[in-house]
Amino acid sequence: MRSRLGLTAALLVLCGLCMRPVCGQSAPQPAHRATADTALDLAAMQRAVDSASEPASHWSGPKSGPSAVAGASIAILCEDLRNGGVLGVAKGIKEAANAIGWNTRVYDARGTAEGRSKAVAAALSLQPDGAILVGVDAGEMKQDLQPFAARRIPLVGWHVGPIAGAMTNSPVAMNVSTNPLDVARITAMAAVIQSGARAGVVVFTDGNFQIARAKTDAMLDVIRACRDCRLLAVRDVAISKSAEQMPAVTDELLAQYGKSWNYALAINDIYFDYAAPALTRAGNMGRGLSMLSAGDGSAAAFLRIQAGTFQTGTVAEPLNFQGWQLVDELNRLLAHQPVTGYVSPVHLVTAANIAFDGGLQGQFDPGNGYRNLYRGIWKR
Repeated sequence: MRSRLGLTAALLVLCGLCMRPVCGQSAPQPAHRATADTALDLAAMQRAVDSASEPASHWSGPKSGPSAVAGASIAILCEDLRNGGVLGVAKGIKEAANAIGWNTRVYDARGTAEGRSKAVAAALSLQPDGAILVGVDAGEMKQDLQPFAARRIPLVGWHVGPIAGAMTNSPVAMNVSTNPLDVARITAMAAVIQSGARAGVVVFTDGNFQIARAKTDAMLDVIRACRDCRLLAVRDVAISKSAEQMPAVTDELLAQYGKSWNYALAINDIYFDYAAPALTRAGNMGRGLSMLSAGDGSAAAFLRIQAGTFQTGTVAEPLNFQGWQLVDELNRLLAHQPVTGYVSPVHLVTAANIAFDGGLQGQFDPGNGYRNLYRGIWKR
């Protein structure tokens, strides 16, 4: 079995594709053909995709830490529980909180600024010992989060910024995530490899989030470096409005690009929940289009991959595991110890490996024994 170091090495080989600074806002791009010779890069892409597709049975996380700080009261602030990734992490937090002996209260912002403000106010009224942010943009909410810092309430988060790991200059101590740029690059590389380096690509993103803009730029760099691929368009659709907008957007793109549109990339699986029915209605026009997502690995995405219905891959987050990691990181802060900074490896789910690591249950749940390992750390 190849080492996960193979993925890191391949991504480093390809880092020359990704030297542009992250843009402030992804805008629609014209059809594009790169002129550089990418024959050597295709071999590196194949190695990276192969490495990301391996079973996730090896534990590379922390092996020691503080015992459980028992009886803590924790607020969980969620961006939008309609998002499968957010919901999956929240469930993992609840499972881990039960194991460590904490009380939790969940607040759902439902994807709106007003909802975020209400969630923060409600969480502060609970006077929690700590708080976990799930899917919110910590940069955009920096002012709203200052009261937590003022009251010395420790914060950790999931997908709260464009960089995974320990955070600086932020009220949030830790951003639990896979490396979002590596997630995006593997997604785009998979499209290049699957298409034989002839992908006609539309990218779906949400410009309201810094992490989404960063992932989009990383995907675009890979596609633009593919000599015979074509970047047809970048469509900015708010995740919170995907249900109402994606069917019409999908119809419009099919009418505009027809069969030249053969790959759809997105920063989240939720776009495909509403694109797939439109593709089905389109009949022959939509047939042959492949969808790949740079996160988070929703249950619906797993079903589409397993059934062979348009979606051919998702770079899935280990959502339940990351819920446990969030609890462990917060426990360290409550015990007055630093966070680990651990970043879980990138994992590409396809029809070839969906039978492993929880895939048949509609999730990426690494078979590395993380539950017992964390219980051992907490002495629970």
